[in-house]
Amino acid sequence: MIKVGDKLPAGTLMEYSEVEGNGCSIGPNPVDVQKAAAGKTIAIFALPGAFTPTCSAKHVPGFVQQAADLKAAGVDEIWCISVNDAFVMGAWARDQKTTGVVRMLGDGSADYTKATGLTLDLTARGMGLRSNRYSMLVKDGVVKTLNIEAPGKFEVSDAGTLLAQAKAA
Repeated sequence: MIKVGDKLPAGTLMEYSEVEGNGCSIGPNPVDVQKAAAGKTIAIFALPGAFTPTCSAKHVPGFVQQAADLKAAGVDEIWCISVNDAFVMGAWARDQKTTGVVRMLGDGSADYTKATGLTLDLTARGMGLRSNRYSMLVKDGVVKTLNIEAPGKFEVSDAGTLLAQAKAA
C-alpha cells in the first residue's frame, strides 16, 4: 500500500473534456499521473463511486467549496479519482459543477487504484472492486500526507483535513 514518502505509482487515468483546448480533444483524454503531478502540489482525493450518497453530498462538494483556500495554501490542482469510466466522471463533473475547480479522473478498470494498494472490495454490495476513500497531499509526485478512511467512514479524507495539512506543509 502507498505511504507517506512514496512516489505516486506510474499509471494513466482518464479525464472527460467537454471542450477542446490545448491539445485536448472532446471526450476521454489520458492523463499520465507522474507527468501531470511533476513540479506541482496536488490535493488528491479518491472515493468508492460517482453519484454515490456520501461522495456526492459531502466529499466532492467539500473540495469544491474549499478549492480557493487550498490554492491559497499552495495547492496547484485538485484531483478526484474514482473507479468509474471517463464518461461517468464527466457526467458527475457536470452534476457537481467541478469544471475548472476539481479534475475528475476515471480509473475505469481500477488499475491505478490497484497500484496504490488502496482498493475496497464492494462485490457484496454489487459494486465490484472500488477505491477506498482517502485523501493525500502530493508534492512533485511524492506523497506528503495520506488520510485513509475506515470502511464506511468519512472522517479524515475531507477537504478541511487536507486544507489544514496543506497550510502546515
